[in-house]
Amino acid sequence: MKKNKAKKPITEVLLMGTPSKNSDLLWFTGFNASDPFPAFSAHGKKFGLIPLLEVGRAEKESHLDEILNLSEIIKDLRKTNPHAGVADAIVLAALNEGIDAFRVPADFPVGLYNHLQSLGLKLVLASDEDATPLFRNRSIKTKKEINGIKKGNIAACAGFIRVEQVLKESIITSQKKLQWKGKNLTAEILKDEIQVAVTRAGGLLDIGLICAPGDQAIDCHSSGTGPIDANQLIVVDIFPRDRESFNYGDMTRTYLKGKASPKQRDLVETVLEAQRRALKSIKAKRTGAQIHQGVVDFFNKKGYKTKKTKTGYEGFFHGTGHGLGFDIHEEPSLSSRHTKPLLAGECVTVEPGLYYSGLGGCRIEDCVLITKTGCEMLSKHPYDWEIP
Repeated sequence: MKKNKAKKPITEVLLMGTPSKNSDLLWFTGFNASDPFPAFSAHGKKFGLIPLLEVGRAEKESHLDEILNLSEIIKDLRKTNPHAGVADAIVLAALNEGIDAFRVPADFPVGLYNHLQSLGLKLVLASDEDATPLFRNRSIKTKKEINGIKKGNIAACAGFIRVEQVLKESIITSQKKLQWKGKNLTAEILKDEIQVAVTRAGGLLDIGLICAPGDQAIDCHSSGTGPIDANQLIVVDIFPRDRESFNYGDMTRTYLKGKASPKQRDLVETVLEAQRRALKSIKAKRTGAQIHQGVVDFFNKKGYKTKKTKTGYEGFFHGTGHGLGFDIHEEPSLSSRHTKPLLAGECVTVEPGLYYSGLGGCRIEDCVLITKTGCEMLSKHPYDWEIP
């Protein structure tokens, strides 16, 4: 009886996308571009098939081992095959390196996937082959990436400083409205001021920001709109990309112009204490689920229950944090679903929050680097939230 040979795992990786929109490709190549191109691994080297107009820049900026001129390859192939395109160029480049099979990510373009398969290249979705991500070590950040996250947060702080300046300069009318420079202060005005400050500080708000007054903050990803009232909680969440390294920072502060009520003050102080406790509990080998459950238990003990209402949820109904880097939301997470041990070198946000109709919302967020014994802060800004 013949023994079945162990199936040899496919280890080489093929990517196709636009680095400015595809974080795996950006991480793999170290090259940011606004046009799509393929890249693959072969025998420990990284290959990129780069369009003609980007070849020179890729040679200077990327960390690819081999840069192949995609435009020239296709031009040469069309001498014998007028319909040759990107798929044919990929197959040729792969076979030249002795590669006939690749792992590809779940978001690989389906049309290209089918075309490559029809040309004889074997492709296996990484999610089908095993439960690990395409790049197992991407969550462990390099010094350059960590510095990029710090710089993203420095840009975010410039936004908070501007918010505080505008709120200090604003006056409270007899109708309990806020006026700034003779106009009603709105979320839109405040967001415009944040945009300018963040840009000047080297950040790019390429996926927006949040400035949500009052009950708008209960919908946690509501960008916020309309007039801002006095004595109203305002959740300001700023997540800029550092323009130099392309890494995201992510910070949230909650503000109030005027005088807080006892209920508002207790809400904010409870969230601040929850974040302090979470920060103290983070370290490698603990799980994101454990960190998150500690926050849930603290809120419950303080009497802040989470429940479903006719219009949605109230209380604490999101995770305590998430990884970040080339994406604003990456693995790992500080949530009930993340039961694997956290690793030293991973970066996460820590952002507990509470949200109640009629009271508004409060979220406080900072970024940390996980270490063997605890965590290191990657963001720093005062928590002075009540502005008279």
